[in-house]
Amino acid sequence: MPRANRHFLPGHVWHLTHRCHEREFLFKFARDRKQYLRWLYEARKRFGLCVLNYAVTSNHVHLLVKDTQEGVIARSMQLVAGRTAQDYNRRKSRLGAFWEDRYHATAIEAGAHLHRCLVYIDLNMVRAGAVRHPSEWKHGGYGEIQNPPERYRLIDLSALSSLCGFGNVEEFQLGHRQWVEVALRAGATARDDRWSESIAVGGERFIEQVKIELGSAAGRRQVTAEDMTYTIRESSSSYGHHLGGKNNALSQNNAYIWNGIIESTDT
Repeated sequence: MPRANRHFLPGHVWHLTHRCHEREFLFKFARDRKQYLRWLYEARKRFGLCVLNYAVTSNHVHLLVKDTQEGVIARSMQLVAGRTAQDYNRRKSRLGAFWEDRYHATAIEAGAHLHRCLVYIDLNMVRAGAVRHPSEWKHGGYGEIQNPPERYRLIDLSALSSLCGFGNVEEFQLGHRQWVEVALRAGATARDDRWSESIAVGGERFIEQVKIELGSAAGRRQVTAEDMTYTIRESSSSYGHHLGGKNNALSQNNAYIWNGIIESTDT
């Protein structure tokens, strides 16, 4: 089966989403969510993965990462997804795929759009009705951002603060708390697929730059604008041409833009 096109676009912040196979609740137990985060920490140590935020839910994962060197994110995701699946299948004496195909990657512009994506990730389990405030979900990045642990830190707070336009971590933490509180008071917890199903999200200039980086491949993409936020989306015909009626199974949720490394996260 043909796979979605991938393009290596260096230097961007990426929102990665990865779903469990057939959206099963394979992360319903805390021990499995913790195991995923242990392997994420290992990827940070081994490859220097720059983690900016995360949320491990019961059936999918959100990661916000900064691309620092070609291949780091690809190798990190191969390690984390592969080892998590192996550990789970071994413990459960289970066979078959753990993940729903590949992860999806959305390039996010630094600054205001990054602020909004950060909060969108934080509020994931609030949207799901599991908690009332992101601080209550122990396997999300909100708690680590606001109260960094002494050991086993995942999030690079200095990098995150800088990318969000702050001069120091303390100012950023205050801003971050305020963004979340404003969103909660406004009831801004509805799902917005721009952050998880687009190729890129940002201002008009950012999107134009991404189109240049995509080169000839940009011709198949759709650019949309809403509330001063521009997105590049995959054309539905990109999959339909190869897959016919099956393109719903291999939708934007499964596609990702990356380099030419062939990865397998199934076990």
